[in-house]
Amino acid sequence: MQQTVATANGAIEEWSETDHRMMARALTLAAKGTGQVSPGPLVGCVITNAEGEVIGEGFYVYEAVKHAETLALEQAGDRAKGATAYVSLEPHAHFGRTSPCTDALIAAGIRRVVAPIEDPNPKVSGRGFEHLRAAGLEVTNGLMAGEARKVNEKYFQFMKTGRPFVHLKLATSLDGKIATRTGDSRWITGPESRARAHELRHEYDAILIGAGTALADDPLLTDRSSKPRRRPLVRILLDERLQTDPESQLVRTAKEAPVLIFSGESRDAGKIEVLQSRGVEIVSDSSKGRDLPAVLEELGKRSLQSVLIEGGATVAGNLIDAGLVDKVTFFLAPVIIGGRDAPNAIGGHGTDKLIDALNLVDVEMVQRGRDIEVTGYPKAKDEG
Repeated sequence: MQQTVATANGAIEEWSETDHRMMARALTLAAKGTGQVSPGPLVGCVITNAEGEVIGEGFYVYEAVKHAETLALEQAGDRAKGATAYVSLEPHAHFGRTSPCTDALIAAGIRRVVAPIEDPNPKVSGRGFEHLRAAGLEVTNGLMAGEARKVNEKYFQFMKTGRPFVHLKLATSLDGKIATRTGDSRWITGPESRARAHELRHEYDAILIGAGTALADDPLLTDRSSKPRRRPLVRILLDERLQTDPESQLVRTAKEAPVLIFSGESRDAGKIEVLQSRGVEIVSDSSKGRDLPAVLEELGKRSLQSVLIEGGATVAGNLIDAGLVDKVTFFLAPVIIGGRDAPNAIGGHGTDKLIDALNLVDVEMVQRGRDIEVTGYPKAKDEG
């Protein structure tokens, strides 16, 4: 079955059922690199012969250096001549940590390349496709473009803005509470939701909370998914008044996994010295104590492609008010806490009119034991 689609540039592309299956496979392979590619993209490649049989495949892992296309070509060997390569992202045509993947595809005799989208990296964007076409290869793009962008949503955000992709994750009761009036919050959600939360942590370069959450919960904030990751999860604390307890779990484990505290200008030199001696890095700057865009800019400079926000209400509300949230996940437990003094999930200024409230699109709901995981993306103002 052929599918005919008009692409963004007006060209007409035709894709077969085999094209769809192989691109879906390339995207599945790309996702296997989760936690192991940042600050690069997730890339998968499948090579098929004229009969549509898979003769080579691979996915990118940063430390392995070799790109997905190279690994797939090595598997295919001489059979790659006249074959089709399905790549989840535009192949690069420049010299970086490796030689150009376009050169490898051309040299192997690949006849056709199918890739869903351009790589937003200015060193790559469009040049890979141009190089392949100039060498006489048939190049088609646009197939499963939406799915491909979602696989690399963190990379795309980072490349386009220079700041990390921000994912707000909260666990709440049905009435929107994150704790009781006495501060008891363990555990609102069940074990299935907590396991899923660690899977989310595995996807991110950093995790961020506010000082209130740190003081109330004394969290460890580590990735306990048991899945491989390229670099440790960076634990970030917004603590303007530098209230962090030197005996907290974060501080006591700072030499095992990075801890970065953003504070205002502190005069407590003794406390700073103690925290730093235990491995904590402190960014002490009055302009970055509360300036969330400045915090994200600093994280971007450190090549942190993505950050998971885990609390508390003030941080969540301020990020939403500032329009800095790229994705939202709520774990809703079938529990009603009640109480006017029990903390709500979202603080900040909020909105005066319901029409101006943050609306989510592309919403997905998944059962996690007794809980419901709800994930969506903030609707852009111009989406109507």
